[in-house]
Amino acid sequence: MPSHPKRTPPWTEKLRVALIIETSTSYGRALLSGVVRFRQTNQNWSVFLEQRDLSTALPVWLLDWQGDGIISRATNRALVEAVANTKVPLVELTDRSEDFGFTYVWSDDAAIGTLGAEHFLERGFTQFAFVGFDDEAWSVRRQTAFSKTLNAASYPVASTCHSAWYGRQTSHWENQQSELVEWLRSLPKPVAIMACNDVRGQHVIDACSRAHLLVPEQVAVLGVDDDDLLCQLCDPPLSSIVPNAELIGFRAAELLSLEMAGQRSEVRKCLIAPCGIAERQSTDTYAVDDPIVAKALSFIRSRACSGIDVEDVRRHVGTSRSTLERKLRKCSNLSPQSHIRNVQIRRAQGLLTNTDLAMEQIATHCGFVHPEYMHVVFRRELAMTPGEYRRARQ
Repeated sequence: MPSHPKRTPPWTEKLRVALIIETSTSYGRALLSGVVRFRQTNQNWSVFLEQRDLSTALPVWLLDWQGDGIISRATNRALVEAVANTKVPLVELTDRSEDFGFTYVWSDDAAIGTLGAEHFLERGFTQFAFVGFDDEAWSVRRQTAFSKTLNAASYPVASTCHSAWYGRQTSHWENQQSELVEWLRSLPKPVAIMACNDVRGQHVIDACSRAHLLVPEQVAVLGVDDDDLLCQLCDPPLSSIVPNAELIGFRAAELLSLEMAGQRSEVRKCLIAPCGIAERQSTDTYAVDDPIVAKALSFIRSRACSGIDVEDVRRHVGTSRSTLERKLRKCSNLSPQSHIRNVQIRRAQGLLTNTDLAMEQIATHCGFVHPEYMHVVFRRELAMTPGEYRRARQ
């Protein structure tokens, strides 16, 4: 158990701030990045932060702490009562349960749910489902907005699936996935599934693999949080809504600074809209019920960077080239060759952004015979060279 932070000598004139924010998630670390950005221009904070998980119990010392301010992602009734006694200003980031009456800064969950629905509607889906966690207020808010947006477009949410996230009610992983497999098999296809966060999205993609369902052709999956490591561990990689967690952290620090100065802000409820969607392969499709199109798109996504051509696709699906061309153009207004090229370009974009590989190596990894041809394709499709793209992203 960490010791009680000692009172800072008065001559330092630093305000003592406790950050009760998880360091175990990308979302929590982004919140902390926002606090750091605020602190860079406000040097009079002495910060206490411990390594923690979202479910870690509050440190005992916090319940009678005589510091200057708290930013909390783990507020509970005990802390509410303690703050009422100590009068320490607190800005609330906890979005898992009720509003405790403090100034709070949250992700705009309604905007997140709406964005997810719009993303799928743009891709022509007519069957939808939602996967969430029980007793998590943020999950409920996202589901409600998702359903409301779809209902406004005259589409119902076909089904929902929930399980516990933390605690004793959490079922064994294999049991949970078996239940998810059966639920997925029961859904009409193709179906667009919004997961309440990336953890849940990874559960869905794993269950699709167990159920031998094609992602995204039969089941398109969208998560929330843009945890890049988790999204890339999914097969295929998970598309995800990007919350503006850094701005949330910055705004929380800004509001706490006002409260510690005795200048309580008129803003008590602050909702921060998401930045957009990081599109990856799990939603990179159009809603199709044609088995030839689904088979062709799946083959292209898995093999485009291996140097395949349209003839390889034609042989794989077992139809004529003219039929393949017609069906794909009807579905997406793109030719088979354009689909192959798009997969290669997206793969190259990822390698240019996230690695220091030479152009020759990237061209090879992406199925381009020569780096010069990759250069030509980038110029034609993106109006910039691979080198210009890398410099712009890095």
